[in-house]
Amino acid sequence: MKIELTEVLWMDQYQELSLTDLARLSGLSEAELSELVDCGAIVPTNTDSAEWIFDVGCLAVAKTACRLRNDFELDTQGLAVALTLLARIHNLEAQLHDLRAQLPGRIF
Repeated sequence: MKIELTEVLWMDQYQELSLTDLARLSGLSEAELSELVDCGAIVPTNTDSAEWIFDVGCLAVAKTACRLRNDFELDTQGLAVALTLLARIHNLEAQLHDLRAQLPGRIF
């Protein structure tokens, strides 16, 4: 029998994270996160400030990036491309769901 440990973290949707917090919680280094910000894969809430602040949604993106890096040995540029494509897929699936909901007589 294999026992799998799962990490659980309760986050408030309005909580903000510093770069250090995001690195600690995601498993990525601050340098990797900085490169992902430079590529536009992760966007801080205050792009004009010297010290970036991230919303809690960036944590899910960063944890996904960490899993992709570990599973597929992607470099930061590869992570940025993969994250951009995953975000695009998510947006397209949401649009498809909205369009299907507009069809007459559709039962979900």
